Amino acid sequence: MPELPEVEVLKRSLSPHLIGESFRSIDVLNAALREPASVRSLRRHLKGREVTRLRRRSKYLLVDVEGGSTLVVHLGMSGRLTLSPEGPPEPHEHVRFGLESGPVLRFRDPRRFGLVFALPTASLEADRHFAHLGLEPLEGLDGDELWRLSRGRKAPVKAFLMDARHVVGVGNIYASEALFRAGVHPKRAAGRISRERWNLLAEAVVAVLNQAVAEGGTTLNDFADGDGTPGYFQVSLAVYGREGGPCASCSESVRRIVQSNRSTFYCPGCQR
Repeated sequence: MPELPEVEVLKRSLSPHLIGESFRSIDVLNAALREPASVRSLRRHLKGREVTRLRRRSKYLLVDVEGGSTLVVHLGMSGRLTLSPEGPPEPHEHVRFGLESGPVLRFRDPRRFGLVFALPTASLEADRHFAHLGLEPLEGLDGDELWRLSRGRKAPVKAFLMDARHVVGVGNIYASEALFRAGVHPKRAAGRISRERWNLLAEAVVAVLNQAVAEGGTTLNDFADGDGTPGYFQVSLAVYGREGGPCASCSESVRRIVQSNRSTFYCPGCQR
């Protein structure tokens, strides 16, 4: 599933192509996404309007246009948003946006868990998709604030990190990698971690996410940026997917456990 780094990579790859462009056409070829895509709403908010900025909130890509509207895209589990020449629909293409200069921005999603909708920019923060979201980690994360939020929490620290009400965008892969870098066991209760270790963990989260962005994201199955280029952070993974292999720091075997129906990878020698 594309996570925060992948959406950040997508934003950066599309920005040079979209800013200053206008949407000449919007077509919904298959409305069956997690929430049905509304061609009427998309055209009302976007058609003929110039793109002024691309942003990201959590795992949502936000495309602001003149007149105070925003296109919102969530990739779900298998979504791709790519620029390509005008041509016939591609497999699993749900929504296409024709640009004034000629190319087509295509949203494809085989598993159909993605989202494509538009709304007034001013109402975005209060919208139900965004109102509950927590801290943004990419430009810096306050370990003291995480320590405060975690007081009294019995949930495992990995689950705490992946809860978007606390901090957004720390998906399964990146949570495992950050916990390894900080030397924190994934089963440790969030409320039993000291302020000092929360500061170390916050630094690790930021470092892992920024490295993933710099390396184009993690492509295990479906992700590619706006130009169709896959990421390569997967070659830098220290523990995720490396069950039974030696830890690069201590030579202990990397272990795998299941937490909340998700695989967690850790080193029993380095993480306490």
